[in-house]
Amino acid sequence: MDARDRGAEVASLAGLHAEIAACRTCAAAGYFAHASPIVVSQAPDLDAAAAQRLMLVGQAPASPLRSKGRPFSGQAGRVLFSWLARAGFSEEEFRARCYFTAITKCYPGPAGTAPAAGKGDRVPTAAERALCEPFLLRELALIRPTLIVTVGRISAAYFLGKDIDFTSAIGQVFERDGRKLLPLPHPSGVSRWTNAPENRARLDCALEQLRSLTEVPAHDRG
Repeated sequence: MDARDRGAEVASLAGLHAEIAACRTCAAAGYFAHASPIVVSQAPDLDAAAAQRLMLVGQAPASPLRSKGRPFSGQAGRVLFSWLARAGFSEEEFRARCYFTAITKCYPGPAGTAPAAGKGDRVPTAAERALCEPFLLRELALIRPTLIVTVGRISAAYFLGKDIDFTSAIGQVFERDGRKLLPLPHPSGVSRWTNAPENRARLDCALEQLRSLTEVPAHDRG
């Protein structure tokens, strides 16, 4: 990719981020009181990631007060990056190499009718996910990821189909539309998925797959 093409790509991505930040569609439809679209505060170096472009797709952003435009910056992030460390990544390295996004772009609010501790965030409805889908499709077209890491059931179901057996999918690598897909469980503190020893073994397998898929071949190292 020459400098002119890369400049156009970066400009297009910046324009898309501006559109996402200005979107009020779901708030206008009454799904929540105030729109709070969040886009990544740092995009990966598209030249450095040209040979292998990574994208991580979660369910929805956390509260803007917690995230400040930096995905997975709270407790769930600490768990996620502890997992990624087992795959050989520091947080800084993974953030530099990977484009972070989510199925929906606004914080959906807490689960239940009040922000009760321990209930986590509300799952975006299918209608909200449909309204946000054009943004995600444009991100996919611009980033052109070769490997997508999905985080949680909603993200895995978007790429692999709603009938996917989420538990058995963890530890497997899938191919869709010329991309590799690696599902991970959600690192939220309200998730009990990793409590089961057999599920922890599946997570270990998924992290080993991630290490294998992202390891730089010896002949390509400096």
